[in-house]
Amino acid sequence: MNNRFLIAAVGAMIWGTTTAHSIHTAEDAATPSDSAMTAAPITKAEQHTDTTLCCTTDSTTLYAYNRPGYGKKKPWLAVGETVGINAFVQSFDRFVLNADFAQINMHTIHHNLKTGFVWDNDQFSTNLFAHPYHGGLYFNAARSNGMDFWQSVPFAFGGSLMWETICEIEPPAINDLIATTMGGVCIGEVTHRLSQLVYDDSKRGWARFWREALGAAICPIGALNRIISGDAWKVRHQYYKYHDYNKLPVKAVLAVGDRYIADNNALFRGEHAPYINVSLAYGDSYDVDNNKPYDYFAADVTFGLSGNQPLISSVHLMGRLWGTPIHTDGDMKAMFGFFQHFNYYDSQPVKDGTSLVPYRISEAASLGPGFIYRFPQMGNLMGIEQRIFLNAILLGGSLSDHYNVIDRDYNLGSGFSAKVGTTLDFGIYGSLIINADYYRIYTWKGYEGKDLATIDPIYLNAQGDKGNASLLVLSPRMIFHINNRWSAEVATSYYWRDTRYKYHDNVKAKTFDARVGLMMRL
Repeated sequence: MNNRFLIAAVGAMIWGTTTAHSIHTAEDAATPSDSAMTAAPITKAEQHTDTTLCCTTDSTTLYAYNRPGYGKKKPWLAVGETVGINAFVQSFDRFVLNADFAQINMHTIHHNLKTGFVWDNDQFSTNLFAHPYHGGLYFNAARSNGMDFWQSVPFAFGGSLMWETICEIEPPAINDLIATTMGGVCIGEVTHRLSQLVYDDSKRGWARFWREALGAAICPIGALNRIISGDAWKVRHQYYKYHDYNKLPVKAVLAVGDRYIADNNALFRGEHAPYINVSLAYGDSYDVDNNKPYDYFAADVTFGLSGNQPLISSVHLMGRLWGTPIHTDGDMKAMFGFFQHFNYYDSQPVKDGTSLVPYRISEAASLGPGFIYRFPQMGNLMGIEQRIFLNAILLGGSLSDHYNVIDRDYNLGSGFSAKVGTTLDFGIYGSLIINADYYRIYTWKGYEGKDLATIDPIYLNAQGDKGNASLLVLSPRMIFHINNRWSAEVATSYYWRDTRYKYHDNVKAKTFDARVGLMMRL
């Protein structure tokens, strides 16, 4: 599938509301003293006063989810919007951009159905970030029309299937179907919930306008449905808030600073660039009373502010699908659950360096069990938290040393990953966070027996160079608290890759990046 103009533009906006180095640390960036980051607890016995509206409502009439008729399921509207998303993007590609791949007719549709699915050769960011983002639009067509998490999953699949078979002249791509569906579910649910943090139907004027605009940037389809229903401009004295911070606390940290990307592991041959990082923890990882999918999730996104490096250099999302306590004695807490993961690392060759790409890693479709447990205070340590995850990777990607067809210089495949995260909380002084992520990605379908000089690359149908890649990312990070809101961070990530090819010499590569920045709790 070719790149779609809409995804890149909207995708860049969305992550401006969410983003330290590993998904395990999104909650760690906020210490237990972060109560100032959440709204004051509200109980049914308490009153909420809005001086702007001069009205008083108890908490039962404060939140929109208690409003009569709110959340009514509209499946046919969701179907229409899913089809409409594809129709709009396809029409823009065809009539405005005059893109060759968009010149469809009945013959091309029949040809796609007859040819069947292949592995395509789009660039890394298109296949493994843009397509999942697009899947989130399909997912939210259902989610913002009253469907719950599981009921919205088929819309991500159906929207992707429609695009792959009907909306392009190129054969449908199996990797796009997997990434758009699974990645779309993850990104879609995260953006749906984040948009709910913004809306407040009691506001008027500019206070209302910027909330609606920001909500639209985070979740465009949700904003569209607010316009359709009239909620985008309706002012309410009751049922006007969309998120209960007492029930699902939210902690967010913004970091800015300088990032150094090494060229082929060279200490003094690399590239410096500013970065912006946002990490967010939604919900309580140990709370099983609120146990719906994504009642707890962590999000972490890093932007590289360099014309040479990708704007979005990393995206890490992890959402709890289900969890149960396994130990609640005293101050010791432990929880077991099943989690969905989305991880994305991207880079380009450094300026004035070699032509080597430092790293590219994707875990676009992944889920599996995980343990999170926290030990009580031990001496000068306010707490120790350990996180362990083991995942099946349905679709992942890794940099290739040989495969270079059309826009693809990476191998696709499936496999497994293991992640371990340790946080040492030193209270008012700061914290030390050490994360280790291991990915093993097997490329099963190569291109052996095919003449790359004569075959149409669109029909090559290869995952890449047959073999497997072992990828290890070790990320230590030190946070020094300046005051209750400001902190400084020193962090680095080491990347090791060991790729074993069936028809080429094996390759081992390593490099690192480092960053120093200032953090602010939002």
